[in-house]
Amino acid sequence: MSRLQAVSDWLATTSLSTAIAERAWTVPMLQSVHILAIAIVMASIGMLDLRLAGFIGRDQSMRGTTLRFYPWIWGALGVLLTTGLLQIMAEPARELLNWVFWTKMGLIVGAALFTAPVRRLLEDRRFRDLSAGRRAAIRTCALVSLVMWVAVLTCGRWIAYAGGGS
Repeated sequence: MSRLQAVSDWLATTSLSTAIAERAWTVPMLQSVHILAIAIVMASIGMLDLRLAGFIGRDQSMRGTTLRFYPWIWGALGVLLTTGLLQIMAEPARELLNWVFWTKMGLIVGAALFTAPVRRLLEDRRFRDLSAGRRAAIRTCALVSLVMWVAVLTCGRWIAYAGGGS
C-alpha cells in the first residue's frame, strides 16, 4: 500500500472526515464557497495580468493596481485553502490519489512563483513608459501567467472526472 493510500485511508476514518461526509449539505456547500473564491482569485489575477500585459489600465501604475487586487487575492486564497483542506478531509481518496489534483497543486506553486516576481518588472512605471523590448517581455510573462492560472482552474474542474481514487 502506498503512503498516500495509507494517509487517505487514515483521513477517511477521522471524526472530521466522517462528520463532513455524513452531512449531505456539507460537500456541496464547501464546493460552492470554493468556486466563489476561485472566481475572486481568477478575476483579480486576470485584471493584474491584463494590466501587466498592457491591455488595460496603461495609465495606471502596477503598484496601484496591485494594491487594489492583492487584498482580494490573499483573502480568497485563504478561503480556498480552508475549503480545499475540508474537501480533502471529506473525500481523501478522490483528492490525494488523483494525479490531476497533484498537477493542480504543482501548477499553483509554479504560477505563484512565476507571477510574483514578474509584477516587479514594471516597478511603479506606466506600461507606455517602458521600452518596446521590455513591454514585449512583460506582456509575454503576463500571458504565460494567465495561461498557468487557467490551467489551475481547468485541473480543479477535472479532479472530479479524471484519475481519481476510490
